[in-house]
Amino acid sequence: MAPRHPPRFVVRTLDDAASLRRKRLVVAAGWVLSLVLVAAGAWFAASGGPATVTDKGALRRLRAENEDLRQQVTNLERAAQVSDVAAKELKRNLAERDEEISGLRTDLGFYSRLVGNGGQRDGLKIQGVRASPVKGTANGWNLVVTLTQNARRGDVVKGSLKVAVEGIQGNKVVTLEGGALGQAGQSSELPFSFKYFQQIQGNFTLPAGFKPTRLRVVADVSGDQAVTGAVAWADALRNNEASDVQQ
Repeated sequence: MAPRHPPRFVVRTLDDAASLRRKRLVVAAGWVLSLVLVAAGAWFAASGGPATVTDKGALRRLRAENEDLRQQVTNLERAAQVSDVAAKELKRNLAERDEEISGLRTDLGFYSRLVGNGGQRDGLKIQGVRASPVKGTANGWNLVVTLTQNARRGDVVKGSLKVAVEGIQGNKVVTLEGGALGQAGQSSELPFSFKYFQQIQGNFTLPAGFKPTRLRVVADVSGDQAVTGAVAWADALRNNEASDVQQ
């Protein structure tokens, strides 16, 4: 029996040809996609991986620098607070020293006057005047006047002290004394008698609306001329006794 040979021509339908072309396209697309994936993996392995490691290292360095800067800011804030406290303490100490020096100068002037600086035999002097408000009152004032005389003189000086307050009331310049200061009769004159020095204490009342500007003190000395002294109201209110009394 003679062998059978395959037919030289094969008849295919249109549906079979279209299916074959689709298969070939799918295979070709898969091959191209595999090439793309391989190329992308190679690029990421060559460049993307080390970059990520480098970014993590830089992030750690930035965090460390940020923490260091925060610590520096905290240290500077603490140093500023310490400096502020030290400056305030220094100012307080300086104020105390200035007050102490002022008091010592006042005492020095007082005792220099008392012992007779320069060997002079001066008479009575109004050494200082101080006014302070009376607690619990609106217009009441306490008054302290210091009188001195040269110790070389050695005589007892006697007399009486009168007080007047100059100021403004109702847009007018007025001087209040005696009864206008709430004093009456002999109470308006404060007696004194001393050999070296004496502090005379008294009180007075200012009327409502009165603005004092100056205190004036007159010391009437028995057998001698009266001595007058004046001091600005602001100076009389100082804690230290006003020693810049104008004679």
